[in-house]
Amino acid sequence: MIDVFARKRGTVFAVAIVALVGAPAVADEIWVTNEKDNTISVIDIDTQTVTRTIPTGERPRGIIFSHDFSVAYICASDSDAVQVMDPATGEILHDLPSGEDPEQFALHPDNIHLYIANEDDAITTVVDVETHRVVRQINVGIEPEGMAVSPDGTLAVTTSETTNMAHWIDTASGELVANTLVDSRPRHAEFVKHGTELWVSSEIGGTITVFDVATKAEKAKITFDLPRIHPDLIQPVGFEFTRDDGLAFVALGPSNHIAVVNADTYAVEDYILVGRRVWHMAFDRTRDRLFTTNGVSGDVTMVDVASRKAIKTIKVGRYPWGAAFRQVD
Repeated sequence: MIDVFARKRGTVFAVAIVALVGAPAVADEIWVTNEKDNTISVIDIDTQTVTRTIPTGERPRGIIFSHDFSVAYICASDSDAVQVMDPATGEILHDLPSGEDPEQFALHPDNIHLYIANEDDAITTVVDVETHRVVRQINVGIEPEGMAVSPDGTLAVTTSETTNMAHWIDTASGELVANTLVDSRPRHAEFVKHGTELWVSSEIGGTITVFDVATKAEKAKITFDLPRIHPDLIQPVGFEFTRDDGLAFVALGPSNHIAVVNADTYAVEDYILVGRRVWHMAFDRTRDRLFTTNGVSGDVTMVDVASRKAIKTIKVGRYPWGAAFRQVD
């Protein structure tokens, strides 16, 4: 009896081990919106290959995930909708009311309130993702694009391309508390260093403005200079920070380079050649590799952060625009 039980237990244990070893590993992903193809390219980070191409609404641009990665939010700009997708199946679950021409957005730390920049309406729309209802709409400057929410959730910032301003919003009241000038055509905004600084890129101005969040005053201005490249082609758009906020990687548009910026001294330390017209980027889980979207060349460049070198090009759809990391466990 004991011998039989031991053999059975050993068999069960062996089967369990075989099942565990034989189970395919699931890799994290980078999701890329292709605005000319109305698709998302899903890149397996381990193999650096596109494993899925998922249809979306018209002209997908901004893309983010919920904080638990259970849903993806996609700005389908020409469909005038924010689409909510099940990332496991690629099924569009429903659309959220977004206002006209949503381009970028930011999710509040509560994982419920989505702040959306509506380029054609000169408003910021706040949507409750659980009830699918618009909570409020806030008048901002002309052609809003960039959108950020502070880590503590008390402030939101919208950048307006034509007004050339960052608009500071009190999230509790929905009121504008400040409007600060930046250089021409601000595109992207991020709260960094635990919410003590706000960075805003200005595409035509060719700069990044750094604000002190407590005073909302300009703290620094970062400029870029690439040898043998005309200054008009140096157009900062998206940027991402290393985990310790020590370095910023900045996409410089039609210069076809990203800049490496010391986030403490605000000095540019390096430039890395990537694909044509680099727009946005996303890190992998460890932030050892950076993936850039290159609109004109229709590909993604993988950059090794430690060596600061481009190490692989991955073909995606036409005019890749946004990028987001998806953690798969």
